[in-house]
Amino acid sequence: MDGELFKRYAEFAVRVGVGVLPGQTLMITAPIEAAEFARCCAQAAFEAGARDVHLRYEDEKLARIRYQNATEEALCDVKPWVERSYLDYVESAGGTSILHILGEDPEAFLGLDADKINRARQAARSALKTWRSYTMNDRVAWSIVAVPTDNWAKKVFPGCAQEQAVEKLWQAIFDVCRVTGGDPVAAWRQHIETCTAMKEKLNALNLRSLHFTSGNGTDLTVGLAEGAVWEGAASTTPQGQRFIANVPTEEVFTAPHRHRVDGVVYGTRPYVYNGDLIEDLWVRFEQGRVVESGARRNAALLKTLLDTDEGSRSIGEVALVPASSPINRSGLLFYNTLFDENAACHIAFGDGYPGTVQGGTELTQEELLERGVNHSVVHEDVMIGAADTRIIGVAGDGRRVTVFEDGVWAL
Repeated sequence: MDGELFKRYAEFAVRVGVGVLPGQTLMITAPIEAAEFARCCAQAAFEAGARDVHLRYEDEKLARIRYQNATEEALCDVKPWVERSYLDYVESAGGTSILHILGEDPEAFLGLDADKINRARQAARSALKTWRSYTMNDRVAWSIVAVPTDNWAKKVFPGCAQEQAVEKLWQAIFDVCRVTGGDPVAAWRQHIETCTAMKEKLNALNLRSLHFTSGNGTDLTVGLAEGAVWEGAASTTPQGQRFIANVPTEEVFTAPHRHRVDGVVYGTRPYVYNGDLIEDLWVRFEQGRVVESGARRNAALLKTLLDTDEGSRSIGEVALVPASSPINRSGLLFYNTLFDENAACHIAFGDGYPGTVQGGTELTQEELLERGVNHSVVHEDVMIGAADTRIIGVAGDGRRVTVFEDGVWAL
């Protein structure tokens, strides 16, 4: 692994991804395998003027032991201090920013009780409801980046020795995150300008709906929420702090209407959910809700996701990603949603982002629902874009506009 690129990646994640400000506390979550990278990020944060850095390590192997052995009652018993420990920082002097470092094994919980895991995670999300509202409404700056871990690297490069697999995954991450070229800040500024120009084109059309078709059988109409706004690349907090929520990101996205999605759609990449893989999924919508579903692998796990709560059978996001994206061009299947969702157009079962409708961050949950923005404790992205994806939009003036042709932008 190139030490200079490693350092450059950490500095970019802190200074541009999160955009940490002088006087802020940076909160970092990271797998224990990513300790060296987390320390490098902490150093970069202090050099950027951070007041302090608070680090929480996560351990998938321990999580598996808990899911196997603890009772469901114990797993769902999430104490109030857990959420309070986040809120104390966001409410403290200087405020806080959050950096999530990922490196999950795609099959960490293979063979375990999927329903038990889902209920435990649902309880955790519910217990963090107030904290989640900060990130869903962009009230704090947050960013997600990823680093290789042994099991993840072997999944992506199964034919390589362990050390070589990790090295190859590092290089792939550096490449698709625009670190390899030498000046990630300049590269990302240009990329953000490109994404901003595209979302402005879409917003100018005032689209009412999108019709997706592809040769695999996808035939899906997605009506958009009332006052839908297209977002993408960089976001800004109410205090003016700019950040990039997902590194990498290639998407421009908005809010579907929770009652106006109809047709069938086929997944085009495996999807990691609760530490296991769902492959070759399909779902059929009627009036916004999934009424039928299936998958070649783990159809029951897909149903577990869809049955999480009242809102999990509807979608809260539709995102457009051209097949020309660096992730797709890499030819790799990352088995990690952070990357794979940026290789293809996708939809998200569950919660919608308030900021994807006009004035949404100032609306109550009831007002958002009235606009058509979905609500759920989950937000799970599944990839639906293909090389031959065609998308026809209906503009505000009734015109039919070709948005995608053969998997890439046609605007």
